[in-house]
Amino acid sequence: MDTSSNNKYLQQAEKLRITHDQEFIEPQVALKQKNLKSDGYTTTGTRGNQIVIIGKAKSRKSFYLGILASAALSNELILGTYKGELPKEQSAVAYFDTEQGAYHVQKAQKRICSLTKKEKLEKLYLYHLRALEPSERLKVIEAVIYANDNLGIVFIDGIRDLVTSINDEGQATMICSKLLKWSEERNILIIVVLHQNKGNDFARGHLGTELINKAELVLSVTKQNGNEDISIVKPEYSRDIEPETFAFTIVDGLPTAVDDFVENTPSGSRKTKLVDLKDEDKLRLLGDVFSDDNGFKYSELKKQIKRSYSTLFKETVGDNQAKDFITECKFKKWINQENPKGKYSLTSSLEPP
Repeated sequence: MDTSSNNKYLQQAEKLRITHDQEFIEPQVALKQKNLKSDGYTTTGTRGNQIVIIGKAKSRKSFYLGILASAALSNELILGTYKGELPKEQSAVAYFDTEQGAYHVQKAQKRICSLTKKEKLEKLYLYHLRALEPSERLKVIEAVIYANDNLGIVFIDGIRDLVTSINDEGQATMICSKLLKWSEERNILIIVVLHQNKGNDFARGHLGTELINKAELVLSVTKQNGNEDISIVKPEYSRDIEPETFAFTIVDGLPTAVDDFVENTPSGSRKTKLVDLKDEDKLRLLGDVFSDDNGFKYSELKKQIKRSYSTLFKETVGDNQAKDFITECKFKKWINQENPKGKYSLTSSLEPP
């Protein structure tokens, strides 16, 4: 690196340096959720950060997004649960839908109006981007964000449609960098929706992994086991206190909270799946897997997981569960792969019990 370039980046580094005598304002709450077990609230999202909502197709993720948008635009408690905390000068909401046509996007707008009990919402900027190319969608979203100083929250229903491939690491990094830049520079909360894989509960592709790593909160929306009329919203990962599980159903076209719901669980006679183990048991399993070897190729790792699981839990586990476990461990950064076809090893910071 030449001297002029080096000096440029040293100056930039100095501007970004954090010192002990600086004072920073705590991120401001943008959305909060009422606790059913107490009179208090739990923070759902803060300005300057991102929330990721994941779920299978048709799990009613867009309906849930409408609930949050209604809360952001209303001074009232929505469905007895969600409330906005945006300041007057940044109380507008931008909502981008990448999947639906104009008619259905307008239906979503009407639902938000119904939930807020208002005929028209001047501070709701709603856009349908389905007809655009991924790069064009990205540019439109960025233009709107920087053209509106009064925005407090931005919803992107279909973040996957801003890239051509969810498994392209370069595009995933680019999208996440954009979200981080927008949220920090504009001091806004950005909420994005991404589908889960069909075969498991992980967010899709490299894009999903990167988004979740950067998120303040990750929520999953799933249909209740045994009663698909009910959708359940659960916190999956959180940097702060996790909000309570929330359930809703659709009545006359509008989401309605389900009070005192009981989530169905698998029968006690059914074998526990590897994915259902607690994290401490998964880490114990990993410790046994790597107890005698520092690295395995994929096929070897899969076999060792099955052997260690059988030894520790006295049950057998199939190939698919072992594969999903490897995916989960990579996603949680419990294991590393030295190169695309290289060996897997424990991360240096991981200390299995």
